[in-house]
Amino acid sequence: MRRIMASSLLASALLASVTGGTLAGQPVKTTIWLDGTPVRTILPPAASPQEGTDPFYMVPGTGGVAAVGPGSAGYHGGHWQVFLVSWNVAMYPLTSAEAIATAEAAGDITITRAADLDFLCPIQP
Repeated sequence: MRRIMASSLLASALLASVTGGTLAGQPVKTTIWLDGTPVRTILPPAASPQEGTDPFYMVPGTGGVAAVGPGSAGYHGGHWQVFLVSWNVAMYPLTSAEAIATAEAAGDITITRAADLDFLCPIQP
């Protein structure tokens, strides 16, 4: 439950920082989900609108979920292509791209591309 709360706070911080263009000029160290596992990341104080290549989902109730990461085919260093998830049913944890695809196929969620929220944020080892 603590991880879900922390991830929810991350999604809020990500949304606030990329829409505001800066987060007091300081990078923020935080955690996102990758394949069901929390991973560390650093959120720099700048967005990169419409330049994302790595799928990243902002999931209410879960937080940020990366579809790829270091060592994954198609990972470009955290140039995130943002997708907003909205719930059509009661929220439950979605902590991987596979879980998100399954929930979308079941009609539990709707996914919307949000190119204006794209950002750069590498995953840390």
